[in-house]
Amino acid sequence: QVQLVESGGGLVQAGGSLRLSCAASGRTFSMYAMAWFRQAPGKERDFVAAIGKSGGSTYYTDSVKGRFTISRDNARNTVYLQMNSLKPEDTAVYYCAAAPTIRGWGSEDYNYWGQGTQVTVSS
Repeated sequence: QVQLVESGGGLVQAGGSLRLSCAASGRTFSMYAMAWFRQAPGKERDFVAAIGKSGGSTYYTDSVKGRFTISRDNARNTVYLQMNSLKPEDTAVYYCAAAPTIRGWGSEDYNYWGQGTQVTVSS
């Protein structure tokens, strides 16, 4: 069992930056691949980025490539999402997720979820 708690969301103007954090507790953090998803009102939960257990492999959805960076600190049991050049279409609730391995990019591929943190980008 892994418990995940996101933080760092907020309101930012277009072009601005935010850094999301996800703190994990419970089972050994380094045993899990981690990911960020987001869900806008009335839409499905979509994959944003994922990172392997050691941090050596990262994956991004096309719309955030070059703007977002996922990273992890296994000593601090924390995964981060640095978001730069934010756009109004990035507005969503952002969720942290964990899985024993990266199996895919769907919600069904991840076993544990945080409660989400709201990111709002104004134009």
